[in-house]
Amino acid sequence: MISQLALGRLAPMNTFFPGRWISGATLVLGPLIMCAGYLLRHLGTVTALTPQQHAWAEAQPFAAYGQLLAYTSAPALLTLAYAVFALGAVLLFPAFVALAQRIGGGLAWWGATLLVAGLFSRLYFAGADQTAFQLTEVIGLDQATNAIMKEYVDISYGPWRVPVWASVGQYAGSLLLAVAAWRSGVFGTARAAMLLLAGGTWVGVLKGASIPDVLVTGLLCVALVPLGAQVLRDRLPAPAGRPNMLSW
Repeated sequence: MISQLALGRLAPMNTFFPGRWISGATLVLGPLIMCAGYLLRHLGTVTALTPQQHAWAEAQPFAAYGQLLAYTSAPALLTLAYAVFALGAVLLFPAFVALAQRIGGGLAWWGATLLVAGLFSRLYFAGADQTAFQLTEVIGLDQATNAIMKEYVDISYGPWRVPVWASVGQYAGSLLLAVAAWRSGVFGTARAAMLLLAGGTWVGVLKGASIPDVLVTGLLCVALVPLGAQVLRDRLPAPAGRPNMLSW
């Protein structure tokens, strides 16, 4: 008699949440939009700041100084960048659930759960970012920067440090999900490594994005977008089992 666990593992992706269409769409759009968010955050800062301002920002102990300055110089561009980034985090929630469903097994579900917890922390940080930006409009850049940096640790860690502990789930979760994807044969070594690398990007309040952030998130696109396209076409191949070390 086939166990309920086995039935759950063999069920098609359109049987359970998030379903075939949401799974496929978010596996495609989630990493692409998150990558666009990193790119916009990087370009927004570079565009908004003069070379002298950029040099000053690089000399500060936290990226928050430069991000607040960039917002006051180009508020619409920075708002767009941070909004796209937050949207990418939202869309990756069902995408990671869909990937875990495709892989099956406890290791995959633990990985996806921890990754989703990390995404929730990103939304907390997005709220803190928006509050900081709006504060510059109310009391001015200098006073806002002084107030925010005075309380930066408490703002970043959140109440009872729940957001910062949840953010650790991104790193642990990406490792577990990458291992589970490789062991099941859903991903070969290359795509499992891409998933793992993408899980190593920064988290926190008023962080600056860099070209390496864009590149590793681009690798996440390479890993997830083809899977999403297969889900949308309803042409998922059967998992091949544990692959060779040199495999796609």
